[in-house]
Amino acid sequence: MPVRIYYEDTDFTGMVYHANYLRYFERGRSDFFRVVGISHTALLDLPEPTAFTIVRIELDYKRAARVDDALLVRTTYDDVKGARLLVSQRITRGDELIAQATVQAVCIDMKGRAIRPPRDMVDLLRPYFSTP
Repeated sequence: MPVRIYYEDTDFTGMVYHANYLRYFERGRSDFFRVVGISHTALLDLPEPTAFTIVRIELDYKRAARVDDALLVRTTYDDVKGARLLVSQRITRGDELIAQATVQAVCIDMKGRAIRPPRDMVDLLRPYFSTP
């Protein structure tokens, strides 16, 4: 997913403010869902409404991004283990790695209890898993 850096994304040094990378990674995960046919709003309309919450993010900053940079957010869904969805993400500028993250999301019901994600959703993601 392409991301263009604007002045509003930066801090006083002209570099992207560190917390904004979390936003870019979130967009990457959401857009990946959308591309494979998973809608967050449709998950809420299921007979047993379902959502995802992030329980862990490990983020490594490698290089600074600046105003006008054209970045690419790459998202790989690694696996589903019980209620957990494991995700790897990278932000690049051309061939240069800017930041990378590993993310654990948990599928929850509307009372906040962990549940297994809907089978149909897992089937849509499975062809894209990094591990068979």
